[in-house]
Amino acid sequence: MSHLPGLELRREAPPLLGPLLSPFPLPAGSWHRQMLRSSLRFPITNWAGAPCKAAGRMNILAPVRRDRVLAELPQCLRKEAALHGHKDFHPRVTCACQEHRTGTVGFKISKVIVVGDLSVGKTCLINRFCKDTFDKNYKATIGVDFEMERFEVLGIPFSLQLWDTAGQERFKCIASTYYRGAQAIIIVFNLNDVASLEHTKQWLADALKENDPSSVLLFLVGSKKDLSTPAQYALMEKDALQVAQEMKAEYWAVSSLTGENVREFFFRVAALTFEANVLAELEKSGARRIGDVVRINSDDSNLYLTASKKKPTCCP
Repeated sequence: MSHLPGLELRREAPPLLGPLLSPFPLPAGSWHRQMLRSSLRFPITNWAGAPCKAAGRMNILAPVRRDRVLAELPQCLRKEAALHGHKDFHPRVTCACQEHRTGTVGFKISKVIVVGDLSVGKTCLINRFCKDTFDKNYKATIGVDFEMERFEVLGIPFSLQLWDTAGQERFKCIASTYYRGAQAIIIVFNLNDVASLEHTKQWLADALKENDPSSVLLFLVGSKKDLSTPAQYALMEKDALQVAQEMKAEYWAVSSLTGENVREFFFRVAALTFEANVLAELEKSGARRIGDVVRINSDDSNLYLTASKKKPTCCP
């Protein structure tokens, strides 16, 4: 081993550690940044609050920050263009969380991709929520980048991986390779640029080529609201609501500079994505639970008979 100063600090982690942090393909070197960001923002501690020293006991996922805890369903911005108008989580989701029947939802990482024209504010939107910062010095995203955010929804840990994709045409082929496997798609446009709103349909079409339209949540987000006058915003919002209804997407208007609606929007994305994951998990497991009796020799089409005939207490 070389005795050069600081060499030990630059040693690479085992190559198998990268896939554990993310189930999705990452750009070269990205998982190094992800682990570094997570360890710096959320130091890994044990139950006593002391830093963990044993590598074998180290948690892969960072703990949930106190300001990322959701006990209720965040409300939509406009009822005219919302994925659903329910004021609360689905009863089956609430019941499953209370009974800890959410399956592997708490261990999964849900992928969210952010697409849109060049300089509409995709990176600023993500940075405002994840880092609470706003950089006025514009730098175009090259290829893709991502941020990991941890939430606690109805007492269940939940992770979102926010993918920031390039808006430049020359990087479109690179960025599109990371569209696959998204559970939510955020299409961003500039509230002061009509052309960027018109282009959202093409961005959505490109993203849906790599995903199942029936199993992905769509959000249409107008950025740079602080630059619009009330009259200008009213006109643009009318067109944006129509586009959102055609897309079957939920509409939001935000300002990364002032932070207006940014936190509320991402909380809404996390909550609806969590709800969809739990419902899918319940659908996958069906009505069968631990303790059910299976009748093998029977002509009855329903082979699963619950041993207890008690009616469910909180959900159908």
